[in-house]
Amino acid sequence: MSQLLTAQSLSRLRGANNEGVLALVLVALVIAMSAINPDFFSLPILFAILRSAIVPLVLALGVLIVIISGGIDVSFPAIATFAAYGVVHLSLTSGMDPGLAVMLVGALVIGAGLGAINGFLIATFRLPTLIVTLGTQGIFRGALLTFVGTRFIADLPESFASLSTANIIDTETASGQAYLHVLVVPALALCVAVAWMLRSTMFGRSIYAIGGDSEAARRAGVKVVRTQVWMYTLVGMLAAIGGLMYVAMGRSASPQDLVGTELDIIAAVVLGGASIFGGRGSVLGTFLGVLLIQVINNSLILVGVPSAWQRAVVGVLLVIGVAIQVSSARSRKRKPAAIVQEEEVTHA
Repeated sequence: MSQLLTAQSLSRLRGANNEGVLALVLVALVIAMSAINPDFFSLPILFAILRSAIVPLVLALGVLIVIISGGIDVSFPAIATFAAYGVVHLSLTSGMDPGLAVMLVGALVIGAGLGAINGFLIATFRLPTLIVTLGTQGIFRGALLTFVGTRFIADLPESFASLSTANIIDTETASGQAYLHVLVVPALALCVAVAWMLRSTMFGRSIYAIGGDSEAARRAGVKVVRTQVWMYTLVGMLAAIGGLMYVAMGRSASPQDLVGTELDIIAAVVLGGASIFGGRGSVLGTFLGVLLIQVINNSLILVGVPSAWQRAVVGVLLVIGVAIQVSSARSRKRKPAAIVQEEEVTHA
């Protein structure tokens, strides 16, 4: 009985998607880096890691939703850039500052429209998600450069520029200035909202069902096509919010923003326990995965590792994460047979 209780306790600590294991890895990495460089465990560095995680976290929420549904999306950086750069460019060319709320609504409309295109193509024609989003990524980026603009924008609209320097914490420490951007608040709020949606709504449960087995979900009464279209629309809106945050924190806008960020975001979601086979994943795991990637990147910078090797390390982590998932999937398939053999030996 005690062994059973111990096993159950360990299982709860590990978490449904190995969130506990990831948290231990994160803590161990922070301790190791603090031993190597004592400045690493300081308020300025910790706040810097949190700031660097804001945009990846919002984008990762959209990727999480898609992966849970059994798909993969590589078009989200193009949607984020299109939405953010588009509203900034339009506000500047119009000669007036529409205000932060109007720009947010405009970006959400653009993101929702582009995301709905992905959803319509994937759901209606049952096309592979990777191929569709790879194609629409090029289409969206080409349309942005052709019809919207190509110039780098250094001067944002005043209402938007004021957001760039807004901090909820700004203090002087022995290690230097420590400040935490105000956008960490909406980023965490989005985490709570997405977690609630996935756990507590029929829409969220339908996403899990589609990822587990789309045909079984359809037979169970889930409206697969409609759910997928709305899902990709939501993902487009999350990408738009992430794009606006990126522009605000960078204090500039460029049509080349966020190019090549797909690897880090997808790696963070996979390391956070989301199954590439669909049907499994959590916001908590994604949050920890994003933090892990940011801690690793900052650690490599502090020890002087070139940026090219940082990309290589993230790629290696992605391969390891996928390999672990494939191995676990194979073990689950073999498990029933092993249990039967054990029971036969016991009865004999």
